[in-house]
Amino acid sequence: MVTELLKKYIWLVQTFIRAGERGLSLDEIMDRWENRFDTPYSRRTFNNHRISIEEVFGIKIGCDRSTNRYYIEYSEDVSDENANAAWLINTFTVSNMLSLGKERLSGRVSVEDIPSGHSYLTNVMEAMTEGHEIIIGYRKYTSSQESRYTLRPYAVKEFAKRWYIVAYCVEREAMRVYGLDRVMSLEITDRTFRMKKGFDVDELFATSFGIYLPEGPGQKITFRTSQTEARFLRDLPIHRSQTEISSDGDSVTFSIFVCPNDNLIMEFCKYGSRLEVLSPEPVREAVAQELAKAAQMYIKTE
Repeated sequence: MVTELLKKYIWLVQTFIRAGERGLSLDEIMDRWENRFDTPYSRRTFNNHRISIEEVFGIKIGCDRSTNRYYIEYSEDVSDENANAAWLINTFTVSNMLSLGKERLSGRVSVEDIPSGHSYLTNVMEAMTEGHEIIIGYRKYTSSQESRYTLRPYAVKEFAKRWYIVAYCVEREAMRVYGLDRVMSLEITDRTFRMKKGFDVDELFATSFGIYLPEGPGQKITFRTSQTEARFLRDLPIHRSQTEISSDGDSVTFSIFVCPNDNLIMEFCKYGSRLEVLSPEPVREAVAQELAKAAQMYIKTE
């Protein structure tokens, strides 16, 4: 039920974004709703949806009383791909469009099978919105046993085509990160919690790579790539702190500021000979060791 409602909220927001500054009349909204969902749409239901959209996404659907046309206030913020609301909307919209595409464009839409845990994403977001604790059944990749944890969900985070819950674990008395694709069951409890004042998930992971919570201070890491590889990295940086330091005819040198972890080492390794870590030495050595072990597997022995 919650999932279907969220899909409808997303559709409504996207409909207003496409309408632009001119907005939509109530009759136009009703017609588009009926064409999309094949059900009548009353003024009362629309007003209830307006209230819920503002509560869930912080997006206000206003009305110009001189024309009786509805529109999204501050729509440029909603359209801004860096805005939190836009991130949420785009995530669900892409998912919905791909689902529709597979139905209506059979043989023309190719989508990877990604174990992202979408089935629990909306439930977690509902708990976050209402400030309720959740209880999850969780199975690690390294264990065949399922554990149960009581979580205070602070945020959700996407990384490498997977969704994660960033939460305070009551049993462990600490912040933890849990992969949604490893959640076996999820229950929203009646127990409420108060968010830590000023919490920002991007700030929490500012010096981290991937889904590891940072341990210790960040470090400046420099690496060199070919001019061709640099073009890709300019469009899709390894880390948000990535900065271009220098460039010559053959190579480009970048730097990032992060707390090194296993995810980062493997990220560097995936570029193979197209990327060379220059400093600090421990990171350079860790990458070299991983690449050497991989190369050893392919050396033929007599």
